[in-house]
Amino acid sequence: MDAGDAAVILVRARAGDEDAFRLLVDRHARQAFNLAYRLTRDERDAEDVVQESFVRAFRGLDGFEARANFGTWLYRIVVNCATDLLRSRRHGGDEVVPDEELVTQMPANGPSPERLARSSEIRRRVEASMAALTAQERVAFALRHYEGRSIEEIGRTLRIQNSAAKHAVFRAVRKVRAALEPLRRET
Repeated sequence: MDAGDAAVILVRARAGDEDAFRLLVDRHARQAFNLAYRLTRDERDAEDVVQESFVRAFRGLDGFEARANFGTWLYRIVVNCATDLLRSRRHGGDEVVPDEELVTQMPANGPSPERLARSSEIRRRVEASMAALTAQERVAFALRHYEGRSIEEIGRTLRIQNSAAKHAVFRAVRKVRAALEPLRRET
C-alpha cells in the first residue's frame, strides 16, 4: 500500500467506513502488538492493549490530524494503553514482568554450563533493572532499542521535548548498564 492509497483509506476510515478502518488495523496490528508485548511482557495483556488501542483509535479518528502519521498516532495510543495497564498493576501490587529481550539468544549448538549460568545471571540482572525503570523510561527504551525510533519520534509519542526523550533513554540505558556492570568486571 503506497502513501496515496493509505491517505485514501484513512479518509474513508475517518468518514466512518469500517472496512477502511479494518484495513488500517490489518496494516498496523503486528507492529502494535509487538510494541504492546515489549511493554507488557505478557501476550494476553498485549492483546488487550492492542484491542483497547484500536477501539480508542476508532473513537478518536475525528480528532486525528490528517497531516500526522497514522502509525505514530496509533503507537502513542498503544503506549498510553500499555502505560495505563502497567501503572494499574504497579499500584495494585502486581509485579510488572520485565523485559528479557536484552539478553542475546544463545546459539543452538549447545552452550557450556558456565555460559548457561552466566546467561541466567545476565537475564536476572536485566529483569531487575527493567523492573526498576519508570514507565516513561521503559517506553522510551523500548521505542529506541526495539522499535528503532528516533529521539524525535519518541518525543512526539511521549509528548515530551526531544531533550527529555533523549534523557529518558539515557537514564534507562544507564540503569541497565549499572545492573550489568558487576558482571562486566568479572570477565
